[in-house]
Amino acid sequence: MRSGCTLRRVRGLSFLKAPVAVGLLIVLAVAAVHFARIPGFDRAGLMVFDAYQRAAPRVYQDAGVRIVDIDEESLERLGQWPWPRTEIARLTDTLNAAGALAIGFDMVFSEEDRTSPAKIAERFAGEGGNAALVATLSGLPSNDAVLAESFAAAPVVGGYFLLTEDRGRPLELPVGMAMLGTPPTLVEPDFRGSVQSLPQLQEAASGLGSLSINKGEDGVVRRAALLFHHRGELVPALSLETLRVAQQAGSILIKTSDGSGETRGAPGAMVSLRVGALEVPTTEAGELWSHFTAPEPGRTIPAWKALSPDITDEEKADLFGGKIIFIGASATGLRDVVATPASEREPGVMVHAQAAEQMLLGQFLEQPDWARGLEFALILLLGGALALALPKAGAIAGAAFGLAGTASVAGGSWLAFDQWRYLIDPTYPIAAMVLVYAVQTLLSFRQEEQQRAYIHDAFDRYLSPEMVRQIAASPEKLQLGGEEREMTVLFCDIRGFSKISEQYEPHEVINFLTGFLTPMCDIMLERKATVDKFIGDAILAFWNAPLDDPDQFRNGARSALQMVAALDQLNREMPQRDGQIWPDNVKIGIGMNSGLCCVGNMGSQQRLSYSLIGDTVNIASRFEGLTKQYGVEIMIGSALAAQLDGFALIELDRVKVVGRDAPDTVYALLGDEDFAASAAFKAVLPQHEQFLAAYRAQDWSAAKAILETANADYTALGLSDLTQIYRDRVTALAKGTLPPDWDGTFEATRK
Repeated sequence: MRSGCTLRRVRGLSFLKAPVAVGLLIVLAVAAVHFARIPGFDRAGLMVFDAYQRAAPRVYQDAGVRIVDIDEESLERLGQWPWPRTEIARLTDTLNAAGALAIGFDMVFSEEDRTSPAKIAERFAGEGGNAALVATLSGLPSNDAVLAESFAAAPVVGGYFLLTEDRGRPLELPVGMAMLGTPPTLVEPDFRGSVQSLPQLQEAASGLGSLSINKGEDGVVRRAALLFHHRGELVPALSLETLRVAQQAGSILIKTSDGSGETRGAPGAMVSLRVGALEVPTTEAGELWSHFTAPEPGRTIPAWKALSPDITDEEKADLFGGKIIFIGASATGLRDVVATPASEREPGVMVHAQAAEQMLLGQFLEQPDWARGLEFALILLLGGALALALPKAGAIAGAAFGLAGTASVAGGSWLAFDQWRYLIDPTYPIAAMVLVYAVQTLLSFRQEEQQRAYIHDAFDRYLSPEMVRQIAASPEKLQLGGEEREMTVLFCDIRGFSKISEQYEPHEVINFLTGFLTPMCDIMLERKATVDKFIGDAILAFWNAPLDDPDQFRNGARSALQMVAALDQLNREMPQRDGQIWPDNVKIGIGMNSGLCCVGNMGSQQRLSYSLIGDTVNIASRFEGLTKQYGVEIMIGSALAAQLDGFALIELDRVKVVGRDAPDTVYALLGDEDFAASAAFKAVLPQHEQFLAAYRAQDWSAAKAILETANADYTALGLSDLTQIYRDRVTALAKGTLPPDWDGTFEATRK
């Protein structure tokens, strides 16, 4: 009953409480990571958004944005880079004359042009050149001045790079920022330095925008930064500033969470910005989620074409009139290449141009305020439901639920992107379900293995490990039936157990029996025994089944001797242990016999028991009962004694046990080979053989004399009870008349 209760408790805890608790902890952990926004943990979600963009890129619509590209062909036609600033001025003038609304330069002119006339004059003068030519060149305007004049006449937006180190001159922007709400605090980092164009070029430009591009931790540009912090002030990106200049707008209006009436987060979180007539939703850090198109040739015009004399003014007006122009470079060695979700190698100017297109078209990717709340709710709902259901539903049903949940979340996320351009991260809810399923399944599997191990261990206490392994390997052996084998059988019983039981409470008796039976069984199992059953305080064990044991006789004999020795040690040690119930001077009797037995799975079709039956078993049980009468601890039959050559055996008697007509010669097993060689045993053995000869010859006086003479030697071996039995018999037999066929056989009248 106790084992059954234990199994039910194990099942309850293992398959319900523990996995559920672990699963819910996993769900809470995933939810906590999602809530904390730990850097790096959103990588999977970003990769999903990348896949969405590749599967459904933004459909190209002409928003009036063009890229003038300084490509390889332009360098071949117009000369190597850097071009003289006069050439840049000619390009600017051409675009301005064609009617460009704004011209944004994705490049910085931070050093003076070395091809300016004055610079050439300096070199000529140093080399002793023609003085008149030097004077003429020195009087000409510099190329930078020519470019500045061109900038001043056109709607040009100059560029600068921001640096984290503190160097470069202060930034002086044409216009400032207007704020609605607490100034943004999540726009990071705060840049301290910059690389700018020459002052005269910056002053001539209508606007100034940052060329810096914020890349993700994995180097992929997914968001176009619209604002940057520079020395505590907000500065615009090139795309945003170019749109401002194109609209001839004033300040850029920034809205934050506490100034917009929205509840995106703490005060200072960006919500949106307005530039001219354009309202642009942003991330909390002032970024625009980039939605790239597939490659579109019509967006890009090579620089040589803009400067070609073969292109008429009307054609130029058609190409650039009313357009917002970004000038950048894709030629090898010049281009600032970045990775985007749509391409591994994209010119940086493309990021600015496509950001401007999205703002003009009003086509935005957004993570709505409710998106993270929805993701959080899905983590708890789906992950929690799976954690609660999986231990009861099982792996297959749990997998079906998990797959359905995964498909629903992934499908819903894709639908939100494809239909409404919402970015809803499916990875956290899916991760919660996958982790819950994996961990709970592994935990359940581990606990199933533990339960199997528990059952295996429980059966190991009744059967030999070999038996358990054999049954596990060959289940067909669990059938009714048996086989005849030559076997060695052992019965062990505690002397006076009834009196012991009277002294203690039932649970204390169980405690005592556990302390006794465990080491006894360990000894036998170590010597290849099969522990058949416990009959109260008695043990039935046998050797040579289910597996062959060629050394069964000696294994059985050594087991019995070790059990006696172990009991002596237990009698000394157990009373000293706290909480251990142990009566004084516990004694056992062991009866052993060898012979033919029938062994196998016996019982009914409903319940099997691997056991043995036969005359050999019954006789062994009778021998155990006779140990009390003869005062010995181990009694064995003649068949077993014949197999124990060298052991310390002493013949006890010829006995007819209860229920059997044929007599058998019984022996006391006193020790192993070492004990057989001891002086004490050698002193008794010949005298005892003389005694038995005299006893069976009915020479009572000689028999009595030997008992008296050898009394001390018998007592030294613990055989004083045996000598007393024979004294009483000799005295009684000497007074009576024996039948002619008397051969000294004793007929036992009790078990």
